[in-house]
Amino acid sequence: MTSFASLGVPAAITSALISLDITEPFPIQVKTLPDTLAGRDVLGRGQTGSGKTLAFAIPLVSRLADDDDAAGRRPSGTRRPRGLVLAPTRELATQIDRTVAPLAEALGLRTTVIYGGVPQARQEKALAAGVDIIIACPGRLEDLMKQGVVSLDQVSISVLDEADHMADLGFLPVVRRILDATPAGGQRLLFSATLDNGVDKLVNRYMQKPVTHSVDAPKAAVTTMEHHVFLAQDKEAKKVLINQLASGVGKRVLFTRTKHAAKKLAKVLTANGIPAVDLHGNLSQNARDRNLAEFSSGEVKVLVATDVAARGVHVDEVELVIHVDLPAEHKAYLHRSGRTARAGAEGTVVTLVLPEERSEVQKLLRAAGVNAPFTPVKPGSTEILDFVGEQAAVVDPASRAAAVAAKAPQQGGGSSTGANAQRKRARRGGGQGGSPSGSRQGATADAAKAPASEGGRGRRRGAANRDGSRPERGATGSRNDRSGQARPEHAAPRGERAGRPERAGSARSSAPRSSAPRGGSAPVWSSTTGGTSGGSFGSGGQNSGSGRPPRKGPRRASAPASNERRGR
Repeated sequence: MTSFASLGVPAAITSALISLDITEPFPIQVKTLPDTLAGRDVLGRGQTGSGKTLAFAIPLVSRLADDDDAAGRRPSGTRRPRGLVLAPTRELATQIDRTVAPLAEALGLRTTVIYGGVPQARQEKALAAGVDIIIACPGRLEDLMKQGVVSLDQVSISVLDEADHMADLGFLPVVRRILDATPAGGQRLLFSATLDNGVDKLVNRYMQKPVTHSVDAPKAAVTTMEHHVFLAQDKEAKKVLINQLASGVGKRVLFTRTKHAAKKLAKVLTANGIPAVDLHGNLSQNARDRNLAEFSSGEVKVLVATDVAARGVHVDEVELVIHVDLPAEHKAYLHRSGRTARAGAEGTVVTLVLPEERSEVQKLLRAAGVNAPFTPVKPGSTEILDFVGEQAAVVDPASRAAAVAAKAPQQGGGSSTGANAQRKRARRGGGQGGSPSGSRQGATADAAKAPASEGGRGRRRGAANRDGSRPERGATGSRNDRSGQARPEHAAPRGERAGRPERAGSARSSAPRSSAPRGGSAPVWSSTTGGTSGGSFGSGGQNSGSGRPPRKGPRRASAPASNERRGR
């Protein structure tokens, strides 16, 4: 049997792994560790849940510690980042840190996580104190680099995790600018399920004679995962089936196509006595962390999520994944399904299909390498009841609501609803209400303090946050940090959707502030059509979906001020 020690892993890291109950390496770790520990550039390909995080965490920590031992330990105040890990989403960045941090601590190294959607003051403080390894989402990291808060001129090891997903999100231009800021000749490790959408260009540009290791093809080859397709009679029958499938005692993840659908379904299930939490891009970071913690701990057994949870969210003992809405393509199906049957455990995947979706599902499963029969089912049928098994006890919705209220911050800091209410009060001049924390209250408080020259109602549209980050547009026209993580699912950063480098901040804000008509909204990303659409959340005009057209004629005096706030 192959052991970590036999692969050349230092004793200190081996001991740390044992303390984490990790004793046997996975196939991708067996293949890559000899090369990565030797300092070679490595391209690793493997399915989600194959152990890629540990495959790059071990050499990252080990080689940096060896450099320290050779040069002598440096005072903490002079520490500058020498290791860099780039990840596409907040959840994945946080999860990577959970794997890297214990190993780094065992060897006296420090890590920090950098992502958007939260005030950057804490991140600045961590960087000022000195860190060895940065685990970051591209957008916020580039912001800090432009502000001079962080320098990457001493980075000797760079890791790109889920590179294909970063390409899907449109982050590759930012990734290139970040890698260009690191010294040439450093070790590069790239892990990706596929090499499409420009990932191959990253390999050719930044990796020197990379050694390629692949443990499996991008197909659903996990033998411990069962796939089922249940054919519902109609939409009403499908709703009942969803409720029944969610009622078991084990953990299960339900995937929807849109953020609105995820939020609504979680509320419906909770009202039916099945406590559920949602996870999607419209939630504040506090709410995301709280909901995921409740699901991970088993306090809540059902997680309703968009594709933001399809990658980078690892929760033990997820026994069932349900595709409530069909994924956009077969890769999304594979990554969604990969939330179960992880690390050799068993799991089941169910796709709920309406009659008119049958041909589409057949094509999707064929592309994903899945062979699953279509089984017609009805609510309460034997197939469903046998599949669900033991049912969980029904929880009174009022009791669940009381438990949620008791955990939520006093000022509504954990929910986007509380933040939205405070934002409206701030624009009306009604005060700050709340403290700047990990939620959007920080931006709200700043808006209340902003001088009139910055927009009158709290902040000029397009102005930078007080923490220096550039706001971004969310699905309802609200703005958040520019990191790309809180915008609509799979939307690229502004200015990069066509592969164009993002313009400087001054160029963006030079457009007339009055170009959006009162009551009009920003282009809204449609998860159904895969495009953008104009829309109005109040009365008044509507955008074309390709940007704000110049305002023509006098502003409509009859439009209520609330419409402008909604359109923002």
